[in-house]
Amino acid sequence: MAGLTAPLLGLEKKSLREQALSALRTAITSGELEPGRHLVETELSEMLQISRGTLREALRQLEQEGLLSAGPRGRLSVRHLDEKEIRDIYAVRAALESLAARTLCELPDRQHVTESLHKAVDAMSDATSGSLEERIESDLEFHRTLCRLTGNETLLHSWESLEGSIRMSIMFAGLEKGVSNMSVDRHKDIVAAIDTGDATLARKTILEHMDTAAANLVA
Repeated sequence: MAGLTAPLLGLEKKSLREQALSALRTAITSGELEPGRHLVETELSEMLQISRGTLREALRQLEQEGLLSAGPRGRLSVRHLDEKEIRDIYAVRAALESLAARTLCELPDRQHVTESLHKAVDAMSDATSGSLEERIESDLEFHRTLCRLTGNETLLHSWESLEGSIRMSIMFAGLEKGVSNMSVDRHKDIVAAIDTGDATLARKTILEHMDTAAANLVA
């Protein structure tokens, strides 16, 4: 594991599992721990200055998030996505978010929904001058908000279980392709479709958004 830098160097004693989880997640999604890399527990636990038991808890969580995959004898490595996996991820996203859009269109009063989504779009706009990480986070927050506003906890939990894979797909594609999917105007179109209350239009807008995003990532 030689050559790794912060955030994998040293953790405070408070909430070691959460800190280890955050540090490892950032290292994976930033490419510091590159796809296909095998993880050696002894080296990671020494680097993070945590017990192997605490490390294993964090690694199990990352595996559940789709950032790690288990190979022979359960040995973990950083997950490497192929084109089919990316298309599959975005097909599931499309299904979940089109359900969210339809649910929101069926609300008798959508004012609070559109206000919240407009705020999320504004945050995306503000992030365009920020770092890649800030842009990714603002984009994910828009889609997370879309699902959260439905009040359907199962839907939200299902979407959140894809977050790690979504991050990996962006890393797979590279900076230019990933950023092009974060167009503020394309997200405004989603809000406008929901604001009409036309569930068919909202679903169509979401499906086109996801189809275009997936095609762009694997192009």
